[in-house]
Amino acid sequence: MNTWNNYSPQYDLYSCTRRINWEYSQERSYKEDHIQGTRRMYLHLYYSSERALEDERRLNVLLFQLQNELDSGQRNPDHEKQYFQILRYKKHAGKRGVQIIAKQEVIEEAKKNYGYFALISNEVKDAIGAFVIYRNKDLVEKAFGDLKERLNCDRLAVSSELSLDRKLFVEFIALIFLSYVKKQMHDINLFKTYTLQELFDELDVIECFEQPGYDLRVSELTSQQIAVYEAMGFSPPSSSF
Repeated sequence: MNTWNNYSPQYDLYSCTRRINWEYSQERSYKEDHIQGTRRMYLHLYYSSERALEDERRLNVLLFQLQNELDSGQRNPDHEKQYFQILRYKKHAGKRGVQIIAKQEVIEEAKKNYGYFALISNEVKDAIGAFVIYRNKDLVEKAFGDLKERLNCDRLAVSSELSLDRKLFVEFIALIFLSYVKKQMHDINLFKTYTLQELFDELDVIECFEQPGYDLRVSELTSQQIAVYEAMGFSPPSSSF
């Protein structure tokens, strides 16, 4: 799987697809019958070296946490199973107490799966195409949750129905802009240079000054900021004199 032919430089991951069969079964109460059969599915497998490093980092953090809990005598009831799965106790010869060491064979077995993940689709045959669809969906869902929190849309109590409608409208427009920026970055291959958050951070530092009776004034743009605007198909903002 981890071969050059399966590598995507745009997303920095390896991918491959396997066609599989899904044994489908359904009880249809409205017809009072049972149907079953075989459905065609596509299993998309991926490997990301960046994700593998992040998985290993989380494991190291967990190991230090478990060791500290045992050394301090403050055991976490939720970690009792992990104490014995990952760690072993070794008595010191002629000394009191025990030494806590990790079970390296267990760690190595877990690391075999680090960096791998999978998606299943009944329509999308291409692994990268499925990954892009999933990432776009995940992006919008996370952005929706973030906007709900910022606009307090998760609260039932609002001053009026009109106020709620306005909040939902702002959230709807914001998601349209976010989806457009994400699509443009994908189409022009801008993800090689920026993540979505890095692109927003690049433009977020641009300052503008507005005073009644005067034209809007914009701070001087850097060459990187101008390049972003031009790549996205927009004219860089400028002050009017």
